[in-house]
Amino acid sequence: MSKKRIITLMVVLILLTNIITFGATNLLTIKYKDKVIVPTREYEQLTSSYKKYSKLIGLENHIKDNFLKDVDENKLMEGQLKGLFQALEDPYSVYMTEEEFISFAEHTQGLYGGIGVIVTPGDDNLITVVSPIEGTPGERAGLKTGDKIIKVNGEEFTADNMDKAVKLMKGEPKTTVSITVLRKDKDGKNDYIDIDIVREEIRLVTVKSDVIQEDIGYIKITSFDELTYEDFKKDLNTLMNKNVSGIILDLRNNPGGLLNVCVDIADEFLGEGVIVYTETRHGERAYERSNKKHIDIPLVLLVNEGSASASEILAGAVRDHNRGILIGNKTFGKGVVQRIRELSDGSGFKLTVSEYFTPNGTNIHGIGIEPDIIIDLPENVQEIGIENLSEDIQLQTAIEKIEEIIR
Repeated sequence: MSKKRIITLMVVLILLTNIITFGATNLLTIKYKDKVIVPTREYEQLTSSYKKYSKLIGLENHIKDNFLKDVDENKLMEGQLKGLFQALEDPYSVYMTEEEFISFAEHTQGLYGGIGVIVTPGDDNLITVVSPIEGTPGERAGLKTGDKIIKVNGEEFTADNMDKAVKLMKGEPKTTVSITVLRKDKDGKNDYIDIDIVREEIRLVTVKSDVIQEDIGYIKITSFDELTYEDFKKDLNTLMNKNVSGIILDLRNNPGGLLNVCVDIADEFLGEGVIVYTETRHGERAYERSNKKHIDIPLVLLVNEGSASASEILAGAVRDHNRGILIGNKTFGKGVVQRIRELSDGSGFKLTVSEYFTPNGTNIHGIGIEPDIIIDLPENVQEIGIENLSEDIQLQTAIEKIEEIIR
């Protein structure tokens, strides 16, 4: 018998002995003045724990002894931990190995090697593109919001093992990754597309700005990472120093990111009040608020189906404060908040801990935010923003509305 097996059996025996001892102690006082005393809650919990973990230990030992191939004990343990989170049936709650957690942290810091695409588990259990990041190989290759990534380097994937697929899509710059995309054509039929993409070092330049027609400021935010607010503040100050009369804030295809960064940006535009509040299943609420100081010039927000999470928080706050006009298409609809924790061994997890609500108390999870003005882009438009203003009719409409207000 192996040393590990002996140790395992000893643990079980010790636990069993404790239960018997604890039970015997209770049995000594099982009757008092002819009254039957039920076992204490602690005894029941201990018995329940024994039943639960003895089953787990038994199955683990059976696998090690009888599985056809050698078993990697570390992988077996990681699989148990991943299964713990998968059992929640929440696509946003996930356990990450040390390697996966490092990769996740790199993304929120704004620098990594890969193709530049934001994905999420879809309701159909397929890896779904929220949006390609502007200026990255993924965008140039033609990836679109709603695409389903079903193969990476010839290996099939579903949302259940999305982390592995993301890991394969990342890698050293100047190397190639092959992906297969499932996309609906105009008739709603499935179209399978094979794409080879050369990886690059992705430095997420999340903020771009310019001046349109001499006095309209334009700021595009592609995601909310650790560097976004600093870049945003610089660009905003530059535009204000040029005496712009109104601002168009473009959040299209922005999949979200860090809540605190979104709140800091919202605070620049809103007066005193609630930006967003979160609520746990126990009814505990936490509020994020803006102060009185803000930029008080006309504001238009551009959103679409690729605008998610933190983008929707910002859009919802602007809408509920009647601070600006929303133009474009209905947003993605992610209204839950994850807490991120790193464990002592370098692994970590994301766990959905609360829902968020717009200032007026609206939760948009699975629903999205409907713009004030709905404008559909023509299907043949591949690029949006001021670089393609002649075809971007959503941006054209935003300019018209700003002009109506400031002229």
